[in-house]
Amino acid sequence: ALDLPESLYSSKVLNAVKPEKDVDGLSSVNLGRLVHGDVCDCLVPPTVCAVMELLEDIGGKKVLLVGARGAEGAALQSVLQRRGAAVLSCHWKAPQLQSELRHADAVVFGSAKPHDVPVSCTKPGATVINCAHDPLSGKRKGRKITCKNMVKNMERWIQSQQCRKWDLHSLKLQPLSPVPSDIEISRAQSPKAVDVLAKEIGLLTDEIEIYGQTKAKVRLSLLERLKDQPDGKYVLVAGITPTPLGEGKSTVTVGLVQALTAHLNINSFACLRQPSQGPTFGVKGGAAGGGYAQVIPMEEFNLHLTGDIHAITAANNLLAAAIDARILHENTQSDKSLYNRLVPVVNGVRGFSAIQLARLRRLGINKTDPETLTEEEISKFVRLDIDPSTITWQRVVDTNDRFLRKITVGQAQFDIAVASEIMAILALTTSLQDMKERLGRMVVANDKKGQPVTAEDLGVTGALAVLMKDAIKPTLMQTLEGTPVFVHAGPFANIAHGNSSVLADKIALKLVGEKGFVVTEAGFGADIGMEKFFNIKCRASGLVPSVVVLVATVRALKMHGGGPNVTAGAPLKKEYTEENLQLVADGCCNLQKQIQITQLFGVPVVVALNVFKTDSPAEVDLVCKIAKESGAFDAVPCNHWSAGGKGAVKLAQAVEKAANQKNSFKYLYSLELPIAEKIRIIAQKVYGAQDIELSPAAQSQVDRYTRQGFGNLPICMAKTHLSLSHQPERKGVPTGFILPISDVRASIGAGFIYPLVGTMSTMPGLPTRPCFYDIDLDPITEQVKGLF
Repeated sequence: ALDLPESLYSSKVLNAVKPEKDVDGLSSVNLGRLVHGDVCDCLVPPTVCAVMELLEDIGGKKVLLVGARGAEGAALQSVLQRRGAAVLSCHWKAPQLQSELRHADAVVFGSAKPHDVPVSCTKPGATVINCAHDPLSGKRKGRKITCKNMVKNMERWIQSQQCRKWDLHSLKLQPLSPVPSDIEISRAQSPKAVDVLAKEIGLLTDEIEIYGQTKAKVRLSLLERLKDQPDGKYVLVAGITPTPLGEGKSTVTVGLVQALTAHLNINSFACLRQPSQGPTFGVKGGAAGGGYAQVIPMEEFNLHLTGDIHAITAANNLLAAAIDARILHENTQSDKSLYNRLVPVVNGVRGFSAIQLARLRRLGINKTDPETLTEEEISKFVRLDIDPSTITWQRVVDTNDRFLRKITVGQAQFDIAVASEIMAILALTTSLQDMKERLGRMVVANDKKGQPVTAEDLGVTGALAVLMKDAIKPTLMQTLEGTPVFVHAGPFANIAHGNSSVLADKIALKLVGEKGFVVTEAGFGADIGMEKFFNIKCRASGLVPSVVVLVATVRALKMHGGGPNVTAGAPLKKEYTEENLQLVADGCCNLQKQIQITQLFGVPVVVALNVFKTDSPAEVDLVCKIAKESGAFDAVPCNHWSAGGKGAVKLAQAVEKAANQKNSFKYLYSLELPIAEKIRIIAQKVYGAQDIELSPAAQSQVDRYTRQGFGNLPICMAKTHLSLSHQPERKGVPTGFILPISDVRASIGAGFIYPLVGTMSTMPGLPTRPCFYDIDLDPITEQVKGLF
């Protein structure tokens, strides 16, 4: 608490104090709130409080302010007027001073009277209050009120640390028909400034890092502040087996939170993955949702965002370069020469770095003085002896580029950036320290004795963490209706675990409060994304899901029922545009199977049926009837694509009811089981396979990982997303097949073993006509064109 002399009452000094710490209420922010009547958000200056206590019944009376300048004068005038007084303000040398003193019912002196200014007698019975500083002490009156303000501010601060019902102002929608393109809808809405949104949902000023007007990184310190707050309800959006017709999981995720927050006044958060440049410029064209249920601005969501994927690319390729460099230097230098370069003399002193000391400890060498190592210890320290034939670390680029499948650098090839293990680590980590440890555990190859070589052995862990220090923070954005969204991490679901980050979910669950909802999405069908969400992500986070929302469409179910193939860009066949109840009934077998998969984990499931204008009421009713008969808690038709959150209100109500049901969540398998047995359980119980068949290479890897102590990790199946089986063309519910495991690899840092089912590409290619044909930039307005 600063007690300033009047000579320092300048706006520069007063505004140097944060508004929330301004116990005297003299900052421009507080004064603005006071003048505008925001009584709950402002503090009345102590001097003003003292005056108002003395002037009890002031309504309708005339009050003269003499020499009341600056913030205190403005605050006093505002409060007096709000109490109904007629206020006149003048300075000491004003010609009309004498006259006004005779007519005023109360006079307040805001500053000391100059010696050369005579003051005539005031009106008989008038109250005279002197607020001037004591010239002898230089101190102001009103200490008791200052202390009251300090208490009031502290109470506010404590309240700000608690979860509460959000004071969120939703953005209004005016849906058009026919529904315009996604980018037209996005641009027609004016998003809130991200700092305004952050304040509405309870974030503090120093907990966000703003990127432009509509994006902000959220600092992990929030988790410490809210560590004692109960979590909200945890909802997963999954889907039936995908088809080229699309099911709309992202759209359902966004529509559901718009319904919960903007229409039912329930705190809710959407947690989505960051889209890769590959699909954005390739086939899909974006992942922000669609229609009137999307994240805005959609261009920023789909293009670069805050650069997290670029950070992953840089970190991944730094590690790849470190592997090649180490092999080269070990092949061309003696132990002594290597040692002298790895532990150089700097300013006459030789010392180990922290990461080198950690390596010495892992080798069982408990020495800290570089001059004391024996020749044998030096050799152990400098020689990683990487076997080039065992290198598993690939270089990455965030573009679909099939030509890079054939290029080899040393023994490593190219993957798409989102297939990097570093992306999986970002999605599964729980803290900065945990991320550093996971990065260090990444196995990049084996040495010539068959032992794993890690990023920690290469000494690159700290550098990787530095490149990832901003990427670890979730990015805050908003939906079309102004409700909050976290965008963070984007691992593919067929070659990784396909879920957004644990950190985003954890932060969101604290922010929504005990009665709120966090809705996150798992990639592809429930057999892939949802299974990995439960068995991998929930194990890493310790979080327990409340409800699964299973997304389906009539059109996609018709394809699973035997409908004709769909070609991108070609008109839909009549089977998909005309009523065909038999085709729908036949296709519901896939929906039933996905419901059964959800039930394996003991979580209530609500089916969300995305309705298209070509769907007949009878088709919609049939799907909902079959879903409920198959064990779904409820099945709800949804129109959020064309109507926004209003079209998903019934879905939101069903989810809220389901979240209050008894939850008996359980994992599918024990981690203690052998690797092959865990694979078999997933294949048989989830995919419906008769059995699995491991190739000799896969069996050899299983044996190796078991020997190396990695057998107790969960399984992340790398499998086609287009079928429950390994054969993309087999729709519906295939049975009786043997699931071939061609290879088994390990992401030790991320913490899972990933078997390759059949042939899986980790570097997609561009189609004949990629989306980039339609994407352009207007050089005048700088607006992006053609993005979906």
